[in-house]
Amino acid sequence: MATLESASGGLYLLLITSLVFSSTSNANFEVPNPWGWTCINETCMKLENVGNHASLMTFSKCKLTCGRDGVLWPKPTGITHIGGETIHFPLEGLTLNGIVTPSQEVEDLAQKAYDIFRANLAKMIPLTENKNGNNHNHMSQIKNRTIAINIDISKSGTATYLTLETNEAYVLNIRPVDDLLTSVSVLASTFFGARHALETLLQLMEYDEEHAALEMVAFAAISDSPKYKYRGILLDTARNFYSVKSIERTLDAMAANKLNTFHWHITDTHSFPLYLENLPDMVYYGAYSPKEVYKTTDIYNLVDYGRVRGIRVMPEFSAPAHAGNGWQWAKNKGLGDIALCLNKSPWSSFCQEPPCGQLNVVNENTYRVLGQIYEEMAVIFGPLDLFHFGGEEINLSCWNTTENITNYMREKGLNRTDDSFIKLWSDFQSKAYGLLVTANKGKHIPGILWASNLTKESLLGMHIDPEHYIIQIGKSEIDSQLKHLLQKGFHIIFSNEDAWSLDCGFGSGYKNEDSSCGGYKGWQAVYNNNPTKITINRTSSFYGDLILGGEATLRSTQTDEQSLDAKLWPRGAALAERLWTNPLHNWEPAETRFIHHRQRMVKRGIQADRIQPQWCHQNEGLCYL
Repeated sequence: MATLESASGGLYLLLITSLVFSSTSNANFEVPNPWGWTCINETCMKLENVGNHASLMTFSKCKLTCGRDGVLWPKPTGITHIGGETIHFPLEGLTLNGIVTPSQEVEDLAQKAYDIFRANLAKMIPLTENKNGNNHNHMSQIKNRTIAINIDISKSGTATYLTLETNEAYVLNIRPVDDLLTSVSVLASTFFGARHALETLLQLMEYDEEHAALEMVAFAAISDSPKYKYRGILLDTARNFYSVKSIERTLDAMAANKLNTFHWHITDTHSFPLYLENLPDMVYYGAYSPKEVYKTTDIYNLVDYGRVRGIRVMPEFSAPAHAGNGWQWAKNKGLGDIALCLNKSPWSSFCQEPPCGQLNVVNENTYRVLGQIYEEMAVIFGPLDLFHFGGEEINLSCWNTTENITNYMREKGLNRTDDSFIKLWSDFQSKAYGLLVTANKGKHIPGILWASNLTKESLLGMHIDPEHYIIQIGKSEIDSQLKHLLQKGFHIIFSNEDAWSLDCGFGSGYKNEDSSCGGYKGWQAVYNNNPTKITINRTSSFYGDLILGGEATLRSTQTDEQSLDAKLWPRGAALAERLWTNPLHNWEPAETRFIHHRQRMVKRGIQADRIQPQWCHQNEGLCYL
């Protein structure tokens, strides 16, 4: 028995020794792949690569070339022709052959966009292959191949900042010149269109694991432009703080999906993390900690980071509600109470969620401070083309139980009905808009307001002017307000919570019950939410350009940067195709491209949530009903 135990111990030791000393060879060990793919009816079919099937395509080639749109996301709206062949090339063979632009500033932006494109392409190459890929025979055959990119932006395309009138269209052509040279031409009316073209070009490339080389379609001709002008994501960084790095990652993901507006809900009653040089007490009293602060340089850098990725960074300064912590300093400085009902209990009587806080709209010092805030925001977020005023969830009970407000109402001979308080709110909004114009050096820009009691049909003409405001429809207002807002000539942004509130479905952050905005919104529901179709169904009219687009919202009651990517992506990508392409079909024809696009985002460092098992990705059509 002892001999048997000794022998067993010796075998165990031999096994361990073998594993240790073979670690180097194991690091480069690869399991042969018996599978190949063929394109049948725009579907990549997986077959064993033997006998009659010995010439099947690689998975990457099939994905790039199978189907009218390949794996492009969002799919183009114009002519799309993708050839059936691919070529391999080394990263070093990629060159920017020339940039034709109307100005040096536009040229600099185009160069930065190209650098981002190249960096994202490099992310496709596994780190191990960077070291060992050149040992493959196939690499020696294509090491001299060149991909020459030319970018041509129209002489009239001088825009360097995005507006609602910016032309984002582009034309992309890929054609072989000879065996060693492929020409890529980008034609666009503006830098923003050219940037989108580079994103499309990147999606026509893959890393071919079997040949350890980059691969791209050998021929393509694409013309493309978005269906909607406004394609946004709202992120709330006040309920919970998000690092600059996580916001940059969000902008990267938005750029990968051709979304163009980052709606930054930067302050709320919970915290005031925005450092203002003229009002440092706001962040002193309002930040969660000295490290959880957005400095002036952070804002400048994020605005520029978004711009070179085709994204406006649009601030929201929500008022008169959603204003609390951060305002405590004012009374000690002799300005009186600027924030009312601050942290008041029970919160359910004075606000939508804890903590409470609402501006004192009858204190003239409120407007002095607000003007200073707007003035600084206009600089650090500038140049502004849109500004979000918030304007939702005003709690009239807060004002109606505050002596300062009720005394003012009595002195002015006003009763304390809802209509009187809404008139008070309306007067505040009128003053706020005037302060923004002053802060913006006299330039009028559209302000955005959430649909609310202020935008009800019976009050609309009295308080809000369609020349100055865009209305964002969030909650149940889509049924009660959409028609009369359009009839009055207001431009509309859709954010209906039954499809585009991405924070829903995780229960309540305060009570043991379901969230107030209903269940989780899967990517299919996000994709199917069609603003044009909803408008026609609700109003029996089209209303054309009045529908600017839409926005998915992520309020951060139960989210911080640890769960940010998974809650935003890939559902935000479903939003992106709806707003860029606005296809007539529902989610089902988009599924295989969507699953692949999620994989692509992960390769770029976006921790997008998983949608299906990998088997479904490699066996198209066999998981779908």
